[in-house]
Amino acid sequence: MRSDASEVYRRYLSAVMLHGHAGAKACGLGATDLYALNILQLSGPMSPGELAERTGLTTGPTTRLIDRLEQAGYVRRAPDPGDRRKAVVEPVGEPADLDRVMAPARQKIGDILRDYEPDQLAVLFDYFTRSAAAYQAAAEELRTANPGT
Repeated sequence: MRSDASEVYRRYLSAVMLHGHAGAKACGLGATDLYALNILQLSGPMSPGELAERTGLTTGPTTRLIDRLEQAGYVRRAPDPGDRRKAVVEPVGEPADLDRVMAPARQKIGDILRDYEPDQLAVLFDYFTRSAAAYQAAAEELRTANPGT
C-alpha cells in the first residue's frame, strides 16, 4: 500500500508542476518567472537576495529574472524603507491572461472540493498548510546542505 500511496502522491505533484509550467508558458512567462511572481505576491516585497534564495537562483539569473518581470510590468524595484541604499522588489501586477489560463484548473479543482464535507475540507486545508511549511523547511535544509548548487 505504501508504494501505491507514494506513486499516487508523485503523480499528483507531477501534475501540479506540469500545470504550472504550462500555465506560465501560456502567459508568455518562464516557469521560474511565474514562480517568483507568486512568491512576491504571497510574501510581499523582498530584497533581490531574498528572492534569489527563495527561488534557488544565483544573483546573475535573479537580476535577469527581475529585469524580465519589471520590463513586463509585474514588479518594480523600490528603495528599501529600512535602508535607502538598498532596493526591494515588489509586485505591481500579474499577467493579464493568468486568470483565464488558470480558470479551467480552478474550476476542475473546485468541482472536486465540492464533493467533500466541511470536516474533510478542514483536513485537506490543514494538510496543505502543514505540508507547505514542511516543503519549505526541507528546501531550506537542501540549500544549506548544498550551498552554491
